[in-house]
This record gives sequence, C-alpha cells and structure tokens, in this order.
Amino acid sequence: MDGFDEIFDWVVVGSGAGSMSSALVMRQAGKSVAILEKTDKIGGTTAKSGGVMWIPANRFMLADGEADSAEAAMTYLDALQALDGHPAPGTSREKRLAYVTQAPRAVDFLVDQGVALQRGSTFWPDYYDEQPGGCKTSRTVVARPFNRKELGEWADRLRQGFAEFNVTLVEGMEAQGHRRTNRASGKLMAKIALRTIRDKLLGRKYTTAGAALQGRMLKAVLAAGADVRTDTPVSEIVVQEGIATGVVTVKDGKPWRIGARLGVLVNAGGFARNQTMRDRYMPGTRAEWSQTPEGDTGEMQQELERIGGRLAQMDQMVGYQLTPAPGWDKGYVAPGAQSMTGKPHAILVDQGGTRFMNEGGSYELYCETMVRRNAVVPAVPSWAILDRQYVELYAVAGRFIDKAIPEGWAESGYLHSADTIEGLATSIGADPATLAATVARWNGFVAAGKDGDFDRGARAYDNCGFVGDPFSAERSMGSIEKGPFYAVPVVPGDVSTYGGVVTDERGRVVDGAGAPIPGLYATGVTTASVMGNVYVAAGASIGPSMVFGYIAARHAAGLENQP
Repeated sequence: MDGFDEIFDWVVVGSGAGSMSSALVMRQAGKSVAILEKTDKIGGTTAKSGGVMWIPANRFMLADGEADSAEAAMTYLDALQALDGHPAPGTSREKRLAYVTQAPRAVDFLVDQGVALQRGSTFWPDYYDEQPGGCKTSRTVVARPFNRKELGEWADRLRQGFAEFNVTLVEGMEAQGHRRTNRASGKLMAKIALRTIRDKLLGRKYTTAGAALQGRMLKAVLAAGADVRTDTPVSEIVVQEGIATGVVTVKDGKPWRIGARLGVLVNAGGFARNQTMRDRYMPGTRAEWSQTPEGDTGEMQQELERIGGRLAQMDQMVGYQLTPAPGWDKGYVAPGAQSMTGKPHAILVDQGGTRFMNEGGSYELYCETMVRRNAVVPAVPSWAILDRQYVELYAVAGRFIDKAIPEGWAESGYLHSADTIEGLATSIGADPATLAATVARWNGFVAAGKDGDFDRGARAYDNCGFVGDPFSAERSMGSIEKGPFYAVPVVPGDVSTYGGVVTDERGRVVDGAGAPIPGLYATGVTTASVMGNVYVAAGASIGPSMVFGYIAARHAAGLENQP
C-alpha cells in the first residue's frame, strides 16, 4: 500500500457503539486498529443517548427464565415490514436474520471483553408488541453505571451523558416524580442520594445510560491496544482500483493519509445537525430540535455517496418529541413530551384542536405522524392538553406546576392556562368548538375504557413507565375534565437521523447495483436502518450499530466461520 503516511489493519471513522465493538473484535484477532473521532469527545450519538440495545434472546432474558428466540424476533421484524408496506432498501430478510442471530453473540462477546452489561428492564415492551413475535416484557440490554475515573486521563474525553450520576434508567423512570407513588419514589430518591454521597466521598464520578456504555467500551478498547484519536476529522475515503484502502484526515493542520489493510468502517453518525440536508430529505424538521452532538453533520454520508454508495431511507429519523420549555437549550437534553402526553389526563392536538394520533407507542412514529399531519393542517408545533388532575400527579417539562408556575413560562407564551377548555382553545389559537368536541370525545373513550380512534393503551408499551403510568389503574387513559386546563407546545425533535448508505448482511457498503464495495463497511445511523422504515423497540438504532460493527469486523478479519 503506497502513498500513505501510516497504515493500520482496520480504520474506523467515528466513535459510536459499532466502532468500539468492531475494534474489540479486531484487537482480539491481533489486528491493529485506529478509531478516528472528528470532535474532541469520544462516544458519538451513543454517549448522549439512553444507550439501550435491542437484543432478542439475550443472555439476561434467558437468565430470567424467559423464552425468546431468533425465530420469534424474525417473525416480529417480518410482520413490521409487511405492516409498513413500503419496501426499504436498507433491510432484507438476510440482513434481518444476520442481526437477530448475531446480536446475542455480540453481547456475549462484549461481556467476555469485560464490558459490564445488564437487562434494561423487565418491562420495556417492543413498540408493536401486539404483532406476531412481539415481546411484552423486554429485549433491552444496557451498560451498568460507570465510574469515569476508571478511564484515567481519558475521563474528560468521554462525551457527557444526560445522567451523570450512579443511577439506572429504570431507577430514573421510577423516581421521575409520580406523586401517585411518592412514598416509593421518596425511598428510591433517598437511596440514590446516599449512593451519590458515598461515591463523592470515595472520589468516584459516575455516569449512566449511553455514556456508561461508551465509557465501558472505551476502557476495554484502550486496554486492548487500539489507537483512539480525537480532533481527527476524515474528509475522504481513499478508493484505489475499486477498493477502499484508507482515509484522508488531518494532522498538524495538514492532510494525513491513513491506510487500511483489511478495511474501513464508517460509523460517523447521521446528518441531524445539517439543516441543508434536512431541508432536502425531511422538510419541516429543524436541526435545533435535535439532541445529537455537534458533529452529526452528514459529511460521511455525502462522501459514501460520492464514491458509489447508495443512500436510502433518508426521510427517516429517530423521533424525540420535545416540549421547548424556557431555558431548555441551556440544558444537555431537552424535556421530552411523550412521557407527558402518553399519561392519563393528557392528549395531543394539532393547531386546530383535533387529536390525530395515539400518544403512546413508538416515538419515531409519533414524530413522523406530526410531520405528516403538518403537511395537511398546521401541526408543528402541536399542543399537549392537560388538566388539574394531570398536574397534581405528574411533571410538565420536568417541573411540577400545580403549586407555582415556573418563572417565564406564562410570560413567554410557553404555558397556556384557562378555567375552561374553550378559554384554553382561544389562548392557543385553536377553534374552541373543535377543542371542546375533541376533549369530550376523549372523555367518552375514557369512560368506555377504549380509545375508539387510535387504540391508545391497547399495547403493553403504552402502559409502561416510560410512556404511561403503570402504578395507576388508568395506566394511559384518564379524563380531562377538571380545571384549570393547560397547554404546552410539542415539536418533532430527534435523537438521530435514521437513513444513510445501504449495506448488506455483512455490513459492507453496496453500490447502486447492490454489489459490495471491497474494503468498505458502515454501521450505525450512517446507514439505512436494518429495521426499515419502522422503529421496532427501544435500542433499535444503537443495537444495530453495535452488532453490525461486530459483524463487519468479523467478516473483514476472516472470522465468519469461527465460533
């Protein structure tokens, strides 16, 4: 390999979950690895996320005595493709089969490499759990909370997560302020507080969720001897005689060419922060509503297309419906809205006052439905409609407002309130008769115990703690009838885009004719999702990132036929 300033066996662009799993495979095989991260922080979108991976038939499910299998997962994924009805180039039955069979093996491999994982929850159902093969408990896997101090000098280079203390995602959900369970929540909060004090006294600095996953992966990768670099943006993939042989980056302000004997893996995130690309592929959405890191700007997707890769599913995003409370942009993650509108005594309406979706279910579908609705009638922002029953039980944008309205909420026009539904409609610019009829119709469904329009509450996921209230007999349906009434805006944000270059069942980038480009692999949200146009469950983006990084590295290293 001529013309390179240095050469590795495996060169990885980006530092997400798939980057780390691939590096561990290669290092175990005795191959040299370079991970090139363009920002000054390691971890990518994964570190800022919940860090959840959807892994059918994983070791933690089986240890809990649950029955699951690759066959059941395939039945579920196939059913969702049929349900969607739109063939998606990023998925195929062969690729889905590769995922469901290799996913539990990849988890086992990570655990063997010292990455401490655990079940995400025993009740985190698939988002379409009513479909054949759907899981009503949980196929989720997460990392155990991680002490950043274990990274030594690398501690400050791990990207910040949204929960920088010693708590699990499930604990965070249970302690998020359901006044209905304030005794149990109080005990849990006290437990977390004592744990935090102990960690501080012992000099520990914990993080959880995606940052914990990436912290544990980074620790393992560094221990394995991979070369990890920050502030190293890749501008070009080098293709020689049709084969990807390396990349062009920068060193000391000058172009620096790094060769790759076995292949290049691109795991550089999506284009959520690139408004020009958003306007082209998903009009009506905004970069400022994205929760992705600053480096999520799509250059590598453009580069993969330039060298012959095929882009697909570029209109898809992993939705994160957010409510833009005053000051939210000063926080690390904006307040979410599905956990608000999916609870009893709350609904979502468009700007005319009409309800138009199941407020539970998949957050990807929630945001997609908002965007589609907005193409017909104004629906961005939409309005969360709440009553006094709601605010006495649950938080709004992370704050309880029944005793006092946070400063600036009413003055800025964020929070609207009125003693009547008609008065609330006037305040938000909706038609009073329409909103009154919508609320009356909802209350009728509540009384009947069935949502006759959108089947809210029919799925197990609608009733779990991440959306509804499993501690209440109402779960997800509750009347809106006691004033004062409240409204706050909701917009279709995201935690990443969900489309990109098409890859095959081995993680290889394919050209327009479907032929793999030798030496070129991709994973994560740089790719068109293996799940197609559907977000199947929690962890349906990070799971495939990690798994196809594992699959790609095994293929490139010639390990496919080994156990």
